[in-house]
Amino acid sequence: MYEIHTATDPVECEFLWRRTMPDEFITDLWEFRECFNRHFQRPLRFLFAEKAGQQQGLLPLCWIEEAGCLGFFPGETWKGRTWVEQNRVISNNPGALGVLLDSCQSPYHLRYMLPLDSIPQAGCVVDEIGYLFLPPDYDYDMENYFGEFSNKSAKRIKRELAAIEGQGVRYRFNELSDFDYMVRLSVERFGELSYFSDHRFREGFRDVARFLAERGWLQMTTILINDEVAAVDLGSLYRGTYTLLAGGTHGGYPGVAKLINIHHIRRACEERFERVDFLCGDFSWKILFHLTPRPLYLLSNTPVESPLYEEAAVGSTA
Repeated sequence: MYEIHTATDPVECEFLWRRTMPDEFITDLWEFRECFNRHFQRPLRFLFAEKAGQQQGLLPLCWIEEAGCLGFFPGETWKGRTWVEQNRVISNNPGALGVLLDSCQSPYHLRYMLPLDSIPQAGCVVDEIGYLFLPPDYDYDMENYFGEFSNKSAKRIKRELAAIEGQGVRYRFNELSDFDYMVRLSVERFGELSYFSDHRFREGFRDVARFLAERGWLQMTTILINDEVAAVDLGSLYRGTYTLLAGGTHGGYPGVAKLINIHHIRRACEERFERVDFLCGDFSWKILFHLTPRPLYLLSNTPVESPLYEEAAVGSTA
């Protein structure tokens, strides 16, 4: 029999997280999630299972009041939808996961989960598709990558890139002050549909950028055309994974989104990164650019008409 315990004290929850969670991806880190937690301040509800005095599982949740359900910590939502991907349920066996879910005693909507052996038995379904670029698959060679395209498509893309580069393109990197340019570009293009229109999200991302800079993991890329900021992407480089977290592009420079995305792919080959994670988002360019799909999963007992299913846009390089 499992004993189920609930932790609500932030200090205890942090202890459980640090003791239990791996640190494979940037989103596994307590400090990363705390950047959003300090601005959203959701009531914490970490459930953990023990058997014979040994911890068997952890379900790190919080209460999202406006959605009326539990979600993964830190519960950073925009119009009811959470954003952080690669969430984890720690479960030593299927029985522990089932008991943890049964113990929620509230509706739950757990998005963007990494695969878990015990998930199919728990009724998990595909939530959304994330997209990766895997440089080792192309022997870190851009020409091998362009070989994925038809000759006609590859030539067209290269012509388009050359045309925009001919306008006087230059790059700068890791200028924290460019965060404000990124926000402005996103809000100007998407208005209230930009996550940055919510001050909690905006300041959470700002704290993420500062945290990454402090640790030496910040990857902020800015493209200037004729000395005007045309695109900014905020990313991280952590344990071989180059993750693009958010961005903004200038509507007056068609093709600049393509330019910055190809820049990320080229850089990943040149610097021999293990992977580039372009995250989820139904942006057609991700399929056209032959990125590798990776499903993330959903565990939910809320109805489909829940506000959690409303659409949102981060205003990234789509």
